[in-house]
Amino acid sequence: MTLARSTIIDTVELSPGKSVRGSWTHTRAGEPRGYVDFQRLKELWVHTGTACNLACPFCLEGSRPGDDRLNAMKLEDLREHFAAAVDFGVEQFSFTGGEPFVIRDFVNILAHASELRPCFVLTNATDPLLRRTEQLLPLRDKPFPIRFRVSLDFPDEALHDKDRGAGSFAKALEGIRWLHDNGFDVSIARQMTPQEDADKEEAEFRKIFRTANIPEDLAFTAFPDFGTPGSEDQTPEITESCMAKYPTAESQAHFMCSYSRMLVKENGRVKVYACTLVDDDPDYGATGSLAESLDTRVMLRHHRCFSCYRFGASCSAP
Repeated sequence: MTLARSTIIDTVELSPGKSVRGSWTHTRAGEPRGYVDFQRLKELWVHTGTACNLACPFCLEGSRPGDDRLNAMKLEDLREHFAAAVDFGVEQFSFTGGEPFVIRDFVNILAHASELRPCFVLTNATDPLLRRTEQLLPLRDKPFPIRFRVSLDFPDEALHDKDRGAGSFAKALEGIRWLHDNGFDVSIARQMTPQEDADKEEAEFRKIFRTANIPEDLAFTAFPDFGTPGSEDQTPEITESCMAKYPTAESQAHFMCSYSRMLVKENGRVKVYACTLVDDDPDYGATGSLAESLDTRVMLRHHRCFSCYRFGASCSAP
């Protein structure tokens, strides 16, 4: 991956109080930066664009209605990349946004991808999905299954709707129920809170599911606050010596950049990024070739890399 390399060790100002961390290869303090080497292409992500029907203030992509920071994908943007990924032995195609179902061509993209490999879709399961249910039904007969992960932040309707908008919680439950009732596998993405009791949080969700006629055994994935695009949250930098905690390829295998790449469309051009969490830093996405992207060491410069380092956070399916 011929990624752009910054040669400046001093911080580069993005906006007041925000900055990127040193150079590509070294921290602010001049220490060699930690890195992860690519192992195999297990998963190819597609960012369908930053347009969304919601405008959540915490959104790690800054998505909102009509947003075009990352452009909407079309099937013709992706055919060659899907074919290349299959040649590299990819096991799954995964999709995120924004809200994928806002994108006009998304069902066509999903129909094509599910002819090639299993698919995994992140969605808020509200109006954009509910308006397309008749289009989704034929996809059950594709050669490979399609799974969904639905965002349901808290087991508290008022708290969930505070940022996502009134009625979002009820609509998400409706979407979850429709997906399950129509034969699609569904899991839940929830927000992680400091000092939480995870078992207690998920037990509260399961009470809600019982009332809503949704299976109680849905899997959960909890995510920390990743911050909004371009933000710098002052998390510790990962040095080469820090990575002694992960001395082998096997121990580094939970880092997404060891097994996945993400396709992003910016200014009308599809680029390949290191993972789903770094598309606000151009140093992670300076090539349009999947083959080229698999041949480079990824430096753990982005502040979101620390979540993978500390928590083993992954956007992938459980």
